[in-house]
Amino acid sequence: MHNTLLMSGPGDSRVEATAFGAQALSWHCRGRERLYLSPRADVSGAAIRGGVPVIFPQFAARGPGPRHGFARTLTWETEPDPERLRFRLRDREETRRHWPYRFGAELDVEPGEDRLRITLTVHNADADPFEFSAALHTYLAVGDIAETQVHGLEDRPYIDSARGGAPCPPSGAPVRFGGEVDRIYADTRRLLRVTDGEHMLRFEAEGFADTVVWNPGAELAAGLSDLEPDGYRRFVCVEAAQVLQPVRLQPGQTWTGAQILTVQSNRGC
Repeated sequence: MHNTLLMSGPGDSRVEATAFGAQALSWHCRGRERLYLSPRADVSGAAIRGGVPVIFPQFAARGPGPRHGFARTLTWETEPDPERLRFRLRDREETRRHWPYRFGAELDVEPGEDRLRITLTVHNADADPFEFSAALHTYLAVGDIAETQVHGLEDRPYIDSARGGAPCPPSGAPVRFGGEVDRIYADTRRLLRVTDGEHMLRFEAEGFADTVVWNPGAELAAGLSDLEPDGYRRFVCVEAAQVLQPVRLQPGQTWTGAQILTVQSNRGC
């Protein structure tokens, strides 16, 4: 695995991340690992399956560049900070081959008591305006995907990427996982809850307008070489995202988005 950095927060909260992709790999809190990292994750320089990959400046294949952008497969600079893990990415020859703009990006990973805050900041250092999409592609560890639910999206329509991008009306129920789920929910600026038996994570976003929910299900997972057998049963991706309406920055402007995960008990809920 790539060289990693460690930081402890209050209580037993601690996070491990790597400068490759500025990617959080582990978050231990309340005696339990909260992020999923595949034991078969590619460590040869490809995208790492698990943790919190940073999607920038393109989401999926929604653009001419590499799928999910280049940020997750480049090594970021690290900056010393006593309170957080801080990473910085600037435009360079590798990025300008895919996206011809001068920019600066920062990612802060900050463990707190019972919570993890990840903040992405993008600055336009170019002479021209540019547009980008972004997401924090968070793999949350769960005991069994069949028992997992995502609450808070019941009244939101969504784009079903598993069905060719079909628009779908609100489901009226929590998101459940009986097969492949790949959805983009628009305008979800509210608190979400991810429940798994007695465990619950509160999911909040700042600056990001959309939420992506994904699990490959058994059939798609079988074709993923960097995922262990039945690994799909042990995670759900819930992502703070800016997908359906890309961010447009004028020269000199800066955008910031954040995702906050908080551990809570699900007993009595």
